[in-house]
Amino acid sequence: MQYQTITDNNYQMEATIASFESERGVSEYHLIIQKTEGSQSFAEQAERLFSFFEHLRANVLHGATVVFQRFFLSDAANQASLLSAFLPDNKSNTSIIEQPPLNGAKIALWAYLQTNVEVVDAAQDSSGLFAVRHGSYLHLWKGSAVCQANDSEWQMNRLLKEYMEQLSRYDCTLSNHCIRTWIFVQNVDVNYGGIVKARRETFAENGLTENTHYIASTGISGRHADPNSIVIFDAYAVQGLQPEQIQYLYAKTHLSPTHKYGVTFERGTCIRYGDRRHTFISGTASIDRNGLIVHEGDVVKQTYRTIENVETLLQEAGHELHDIAHIIVYMRDIADYNTIRPIFDRQFAEIPKVYVLASVCRPGWLVEMECIAIRQDENNSFDPF
Repeated sequence: MQYQTITDNNYQMEATIASFESERGVSEYHLIIQKTEGSQSFAEQAERLFSFFEHLRANVLHGATVVFQRFFLSDAANQASLLSAFLPDNKSNTSIIEQPPLNGAKIALWAYLQTNVEVVDAAQDSSGLFAVRHGSYLHLWKGSAVCQANDSEWQMNRLLKEYMEQLSRYDCTLSNHCIRTWIFVQNVDVNYGGIVKARRETFAENGLTENTHYIASTGISGRHADPNSIVIFDAYAVQGLQPEQIQYLYAKTHLSPTHKYGVTFERGTCIRYGDRRHTFISGTASIDRNGLIVHEGDVVKQTYRTIENVETLLQEAGHELHDIAHIIVYMRDIADYNTIRPIFDRQFAEIPKVYVLASVCRPGWLVEMECIAIRQDENNSFDPF
């Protein structure tokens, strides 16, 4: 993994980029773009961000295709419609979430790009998924799915049912093909219980249990522009994997199985390809092997324990910390930003990362992080990525 930081004073924007480049196969790029200075309006910040992004795609990222992108907004109700003006008609690979960037910006972007890929059905968007094909694999992305229903339980249930129908159009299922989900919940302290119940019941109906496997996930606070949309759903699935390519991560020396405290997700999932491995680390906080919060009330100690937990999960998949391609750090209290950021900046100096305001699903957790890691690998049993 190679890292670089590019600051442009004309745009007043900074991009941190992680590059995994392949001469013959697919090259991958993760980048975070944020403003560096100024107090412009949202429209001005968004215009500069998109202009800078296109400049980077053309001049640094070799014209790579955006396979997924997430915009973090400070006020979705007033900003989401303005953002849409900058987006293509097909937005199925775009996630828009109100999680205010903690550096004072009104907008920040995490984007994942790839070279040498074929976009399938981009114009029609008939399935509601963004499909990208390369080699033996079809990668299916979904961003910002919402629905209207009575409460968080009903909304989560309907979103999962809709997602399973969309997967079925590609002969995929939730249990065999979905690798990663993100679930954003308005007022998570109140509404998370409904999410947990709907997910657990839907999973059980589809063969996802503690005796089989779950799906890597982040469940955290986030708002949609429409206040009636309590739940926002993002997901990633892959068609073409053999079961032997998938490794679920547990780190039992540090973490408990999630079902011990009533939730149903995997701590992390590693996918092994013929030429590389991808590891998706779920939202991870300061928890121990009994499912208890570690260092209650101490955000510094919680931060160090969170990083330790993530490192242990990565090691189980054969990774080191410098394989991380990007990090999202969630903080419950804006007042902790100046305390937590230096810790992450020292530990992950070059790695693209964004800090956002978002409450974790259990009030005692003050900080949470997630990441994706990429590492070169050689395994003739599997087709290359």
